Amino acid sequence: MKENLNETWLSSHFKLSEFLNVGKYPDNKPTLQDVANMTYGCIMLLEPARQVVGPIIINSGFRCEAVNRRVGGVRNSQHLVGQAADIRPLNPQQFQSLVDFLKSWEYTDQLLTGPGWLHVSWNPFRPPRRQIRIGYYK
Repeated sequence: MKENLNETWLSSHFKLSEFLNVGKYPDNKPTLQDVANMTYGCIMLLEPARQVVGPIIINSGFRCEAVNRRVGGVRNSQHLVGQAADIRPLNPQQFQSLVDFLKSWEYTDQLLTGPGWLHVSWNPFRPPRRQIRIGYYK
């Protein structure tokens, strides 16, 4: 893994550092498979969504087990394997457009919305479950 994570691009607009938050969680280190999973998510979901709504902010991406426990994540979270991100559009007026796009996008595995942000997951190894729960997080 590169020393300077800011230089590692997963796709045209998303950096590995956006998924890791090593400033807050220095022990949050992915495996190469986790990075491959995040790259898949960037290319198959986040880049197409960005074309529709503009810039997207990643609130939470990959989480090692220790970080997942600290933030109260579920034990089987897809964040643990680089297959999920909690995101929001840079422009809050684009939130509903982002939800609508991901609801209809064929590669969305899971979409759970919260107030002003959403959890989206993907899985490069099986067909998407298409679990959509609007207002899941209150």
